[in-house]
Amino acid sequence: MIRLARQAIKRGVFFSPRDELPRGRHALNRDDAFEAQRERLLSAFCEVVADQGLIGLTVTELVAHAGVSRTAFYDCFDDLETCSDSAYERFISVLVERLFYALDADLEWEDYVEAGVRAYLGTLQSDPVVSRAMQIEMDAAGKTARARRRLALNQMADVIGSRYEVLMREDPSFGPVPLEAHLALIYGMRQLACDALDTEEEPDLLKLVEPTKRWILATVRGAPLVDGLEVD
Repeated sequence: MIRLARQAIKRGVFFSPRDELPRGRHALNRDDAFEAQRERLLSAFCEVVADQGLIGLTVTELVAHAGVSRTAFYDCFDDLETCSDSAYERFISVLVERLFYALDADLEWEDYVEAGVRAYLGTLQSDPVVSRAMQIEMDAAGKTARARRRLALNQMADVIGSRYEVLMREDPSFGPVPLEAHLALIYGMRQLACDALDTEEEPDLLKLVEPTKRWILATVRGAPLVDGLEVD
């Protein structure tokens, strides 16, 4: 017996599945129907994985939850791994985009840090089902998934680093911060979010914004330079 996932994603955050596909004279054309079925499968993948984990998931379970045929699944994806890859790529692309637009170099420094932290944690909070699936359960996918996660976190560190360079040009009192420092901050913030998602039935990730902001401010404030030398 197939057990369907208990929680649904929030439409419009990471994925936007249709409830039903129109038929008859209102039916979608081939390309639109393909995209609609793909979106339903990606959404269903996140719901099932968040609920019962990745290990043991079958195409049969996934298509039953998505309400599409096996033929539709294989029209969209080669296998479960490519479906998983596509879901994770969407998840990361949304996070990176939200982070990029939140980091406005015209903001005051404390507001700048808070905007980045809030963009990351707020996006996760807006759809905890997808966040649980992608941030926690995907770690069980093995070496390939770990490599994909490292690449994604480096992408986010690159975004933060590039926006910080703009901030330095605008305000010379800010000294250089190595990319590894940005990466470490992303890893730390991610782990705080993962712990909350993993241990709390209804996590409030936004309560982490203030302590995370204070931690980052305390870490980076030691960056000003005098005659080329760092000072405490």
